[in-house]
Amino acid sequence: MSLLILGPVIFFLAILLITGFYYEKKTKNHPNFTEEYFVANRTLGGVVLAMTLVATYGSVSSFISGPGLAWNLGYGWVVFAAPQIITGFLLLGVVGKKLAYISRTINAITIIDVIDKRFNSKFLSISLALIMLIFFITMIIGQFIGGAQIFSAITKLDYSYGLLLFAVVTVLYTSGGFKAVVITDAICAVLMLTGMIALFYIIIYKAGGLENIALKLDAIELNEQGISKFFDVNANGALPFGLLFSAWILVGFGTIGLPQSLVRAITYKNTQSLHQAMIIATIICGALMIGMTLIGVLSRAIIDELPQGGTDSVIPNLIANHMHPLLAGITIIGPLAATMSTVSSLLIAATSAIVKDLSVKIKPNMDFSTNRHKLLIKFITITIGIISIILALYPQDIVVWINMFAFGGLECAFLWPIILGLYWSKMNKHGAILGVLCAFICYISLSLFKINIFNMHAIVLALCVGLLCSIIGSYIGGKNTHEVMQHFFPHKI
Repeated sequence: MSLLILGPVIFFLAILLITGFYYEKKTKNHPNFTEEYFVANRTLGGVVLAMTLVATYGSVSSFISGPGLAWNLGYGWVVFAAPQIITGFLLLGVVGKKLAYISRTINAITIIDVIDKRFNSKFLSISLALIMLIFFITMIIGQFIGGAQIFSAITKLDYSYGLLLFAVVTVLYTSGGFKAVVITDAICAVLMLTGMIALFYIIIYKAGGLENIALKLDAIELNEQGISKFFDVNANGALPFGLLFSAWILVGFGTIGLPQSLVRAITYKNTQSLHQAMIIATIICGALMIGMTLIGVLSRAIIDELPQGGTDSVIPNLIANHMHPLLAGITIIGPLAATMSTVSSLLIAATSAIVKDLSVKIKPNMDFSTNRHKLLIKFITITIGIISIILALYPQDIVVWINMFAFGGLECAFLWPIILGLYWSKMNKHGAILGVLCAFICYISLSLFKINIFNMHAIVLALCVGLLCSIIGSYIGGKNTHEVMQHFFPHKI
């Protein structure tokens, strides 16, 4: 059985390795190595851009934790997941065009490059680069842990074997550069959809059709009005409306501030590609995020009792116990693809944080076109990956906890410097520094002390505080330089 499950997985990993090595060879000999390695020389078409956005955003949680919670909470959790549909459209629509234009004008390769040019603050740039690096590595470790646990639960093989198998492959193909990452992301996005379709099929088949599923769900945990918890928008009180509102910030509007997604906005080749990606990303992201959450709800019809490992075990239980081993092997590729695509994006972004955002600040005249520095860039990518793999071999609860709020922490750090920096001419480095510090401190404090205001997630208040402090700081500080105005607001000079 393990061999039947492993067969499709090994084939999938081999394809990713071959793809990575192919683009690694092309990147190695490119005349503009740094730009090719980190942003694929800004040549992405609409389909690839959309797929890499979706694959970067869809993580192991999208396949495991989200559906597991939906198994417990019903259709209310589908409402909670709904804001994720607009993430690609929102990101590309709000900042995609201006960010791409400015990055080309100032020759920016990373998001920190743009922020550094906009605010001219070494302190802010280094602080944001360190925040990126710490949270990215933590999220990589969390993804590795989640992916390895799924692999172990389904194949019945040792946790460390699964981790080493797919984590090493991910690190190796990522070292081929951004083009290797986005092409493998596109492959992963297709396979994520394939896994989702296979899960839908097995649930409907095993449950005897949608009508039988609806009848079973309608009888689960009835409230005083005789309505099933599964058909109540707030799951009989388990999902407060404040928390549902928070979702539109945390996994909706706030995702504009995720640097691993923002960098995609400076890699497309033309406006037509941007518009095409906005449409495709919305369709694919909606299908995946809502589809996987619906799978969690519908799976309650065939998994009556909570598995021993909790809600995170629902989907692995479904794959391992209700599928033919060969189909299970094909389906497990979905969550593994989600894990690997997220890790590869974080890994290449973490490398850029060290190479472009920290090293250049320390030694501005570094020439990355030499063979020695090309090898150094790849060495850094592989080293970060190895460190993450080693830490994931010994999973700690604190790592998982940090991984959960890293998403919000990155939004607190980057959302207002990007949005206000691009569209508000009065925003200056004082406003950016004060806004980031206050939002970050507020978010961490609310999370650490578990302070709950109107049942809302900590990200809501933190971003409000960050916005207010950004405005106050900007009015306290001085005017922007002529160079900043010339690059970012030429019409106001």
